[in-house]
Amino acid sequence: MSQPDVTAAPSSAPLTGLRVLDLATLFAGPLAATMLGDFGAEVVKVEHPSRPDPSRGHGPSKDGIGLWWKILGRNKRTITLDLSKPAGRTTLLRLVSTADVVIENFRPGTLEKWDLGWDELSAVTPRLVLTRVTGFGQFGPYARRPGFGTLAEAMSGFAAMTGEPDAPPTLPPFGLADSIAALATSYAVMTALAARERTGEGQVVDMAIIEPILTVLGPQPTWYDQLGHVQPRTGNRSQNNAPRNTYRTADGTWVAVSTSAQSVAERVMRLVGRPELIDEPWFASGADRARHADVLDAAVGDWIARHGRADVLAAFEKAEAAVAPIQDVRDVMTDPQYQALDTVTTVDDPELGPLRMQNVLFRLSATPGAIRWAGRPHGADTEEVLTELGLTPADVKELREEGVV
Repeated sequence: MSQPDVTAAPSSAPLTGLRVLDLATLFAGPLAATMLGDFGAEVVKVEHPSRPDPSRGHGPSKDGIGLWWKILGRNKRTITLDLSKPAGRTTLLRLVSTADVVIENFRPGTLEKWDLGWDELSAVTPRLVLTRVTGFGQFGPYARRPGFGTLAEAMSGFAAMTGEPDAPPTLPPFGLADSIAALATSYAVMTALAARERTGEGQVVDMAIIEPILTVLGPQPTWYDQLGHVQPRTGNRSQNNAPRNTYRTADGTWVAVSTSAQSVAERVMRLVGRPELIDEPWFASGADRARHADVLDAAVGDWIARHGRADVLAAFEKAEAAVAPIQDVRDVMTDPQYQALDTVTTVDDPELGPLRMQNVLFRLSATPGAIRWAGRPHGADTEEVLTELGLTPADVKELREEGVV
């Protein structure tokens, strides 16, 4: 299979011409860079010569090639550089002189220790957006602690409100906080770039992974501030509406039902043969329905338990009531709606051949994003990128001999 063209995005891509240096690892910073690359930014992934991004070894691999990296590293050129060495510092500064954005997630003070802090980087490129993604932010009592998404899921209140009422707090089995922080980071970068268009100057983005997840948890702080309310663990139930749960079908599969709208709740009750519940005084509001979740869950659950999943889905669709099958990844890969959207698309990879992965995050009608290539081997583009900076083959050879690249 031919090598992918890793030189430039199509001129129609909205971020073509934007250059991003990805110095980060595991997972929020690199995923933010991936999202920028998906829409045309030229992303140069900078990894340590002997300690590559650990995501290359996370999770299952095929033929010794990490599959998670194929997604996280897509649309990125990969080079190696030891920033702690003087020649590595000098080379990075040459790279920064060509860049618009740097994304890093070293502990606060690390770049400064190498004389690569904001003062040095902005002196080279005043228009630079330096994006610093850490567990706890750049200041405060926890700033220098090692931080991971798991700690954010614990600290934010997510784990405390997730799980069954009589069971322990529950952590997600995937990088939830990191992924939310990546979305927020890509948004922060674009916001800083928009400001640069007005001011002509760059700035520092300080992204603490503990903060975006707190935002998506909703009004928890305000509820507590005004009412002293602490949301308990309620399992699959909601305190704001009912019925809202997962229900087992006659053929042993599961479906999820939501009734956030009053009209939908009424349709569900008619569908399951319990229209008399609609006339109960407590049925008129979601919060009151939630206080009678046992009655509503029994009504819905008993009806669903007598029907196969296909019949349940068809009946709910006909009634214009909200339902979805509980799917694992096998179902996702064949789901007709995901197929229509091309949500899981196929990428040709020189190492693994046809490779399926999640597509770009959203669709733009005029300037769409694209996956141009999957994650490349460690340091695959080092010589090419450094040569573009003006280094000669002899210069690159010397850096290799010194262990800088």
